[in-house]
Amino acid sequence: MPVYSISHIENVRVCVVMVGLPARGKSLIAQKIVRYLSWLSINSKCFNVGAYRRALVSEKGIDATFFDPRNKVGLEYRESAADAAIEDMMKWFVEENGVVGILDATNSQVERRERILQICRANYIEPMFLESWCDDQALILQNIFDVKTTSPDYVNKDESFATHDFLQRIKYYEETYQTMDKVRDVDLTFVKLINVNSQIIINRIESYLESRIVYYVMNLHIKPRCIWLSRHGESEYNLTGRIGGDANLSERGWRYAKRLPELVLNSLGEENKHTNLTIWTSTLARTQQTASFLPYKKKLQWKALDELDAGECDGMTYEEIEAKFPEDFKARDDNKYEYRYRGGESYRDIVIRLEPIIMELERQENILIITHQAVLRCIYAYFMNVPQEESPWMSIPLHTLIKLEPRAYSTIVSQMKADIPAVSTYKERGTSQLGESSISSYASKSRDLINNSSSLAKK
Repeated sequence: MPVYSISHIENVRVCVVMVGLPARGKSLIAQKIVRYLSWLSINSKCFNVGAYRRALVSEKGIDATFFDPRNKVGLEYRESAADAAIEDMMKWFVEENGVVGILDATNSQVERRERILQICRANYIEPMFLESWCDDQALILQNIFDVKTTSPDYVNKDESFATHDFLQRIKYYEETYQTMDKVRDVDLTFVKLINVNSQIIINRIESYLESRIVYYVMNLHIKPRCIWLSRHGESEYNLTGRIGGDANLSERGWRYAKRLPELVLNSLGEENKHTNLTIWTSTLARTQQTASFLPYKKKLQWKALDELDAGECDGMTYEEIEAKFPEDFKARDDNKYEYRYRGGESYRDIVIRLEPIIMELERQENILIITHQAVLRCIYAYFMNVPQEESPWMSIPLHTLIKLEPRAYSTIVSQMKADIPAVSTYKERGTSQLGESSISSYASKSRDLINNSSSLAKK
């Protein structure tokens, strides 16, 4: 059962219709909503009209003139792409029990929005319009830089051409753009974000699910920022294969703590070396010890970042758990995301207690989080939209700094490993032994998820 089953109780399905000129962060917002809702086990999917348009038309022959409102051929292709996206979304609602579909496009004219409204209502789907309106030129230019470096439209295109072409595309859209209006659209459900969240207009939000989406987008910002993730250094419990507890760092764990400031500085780069990071840790000793050599003043402890509570198994090795609770041991391997330790927690429980952390994280800029394996798996799954059933099997090794850079079309991932040995705390399915096998499908898949993310994002 989903974390928020109210959507099923109400039998409400929502179509979030993005509205706004290009370079207003619509795709980034759309992708974030999908990641957030999927992370909460609410079936969500984004339908990007640009992707449908690229499938219909060869990208080589497209430039800004394709988006000229007087270009009849271009207009026909764009309308066909929008129709295909809407048709697929309606099928998805029915065939895959979709709960929240997001139509990611400019939807810049009243006539187009009215047509989408009628289709949604004919299919018993609640339309919710979400407009990103922006006249902050610095923010627009930053978004243009983001789009021209990550959008499939400008792959292998000269940077100066991409900038000029995209600015011209925006001018063409401005000719016919009609913003959401409090008087004209008074009967519609809509949210209007002005300069991201400098001002927010909310109109006729009626369902619980819609209110969850509104609350989430009110906490977003789309300015460029980075998030760093690290497990604590190797602990004394890690050396003996014991789970949970509040152990101190091992000798090698202390070496990692001393090396971490250098890793962070190298990851920041020379041009950003004076960036003030905020450090978040759990309340457990090993994370605070790992953060103790970092030269940043703002360090916050979060109980919500504490490691998964192993209940009666706290302080035991996996061999001991298998011997004492064989049925539980197998049940956890069979469904690791849902399994709850006796008197303890499941991965789903972690997601529930992490939601306030995610909300606050979306409000912040540059954050370094030092926490624990299960918690980092859940946070990483949120940013990378990893399916819940796969997230507990991801390999996140000790003594490794992970950098996440959220972008409009993807999140770029990079890793920096400290040259300090550490034990493996990864337990594969079907065994009580620790360590990753080269033939393990779960471990190798999780390694691929992390190691390939950076290269995939840049394609």
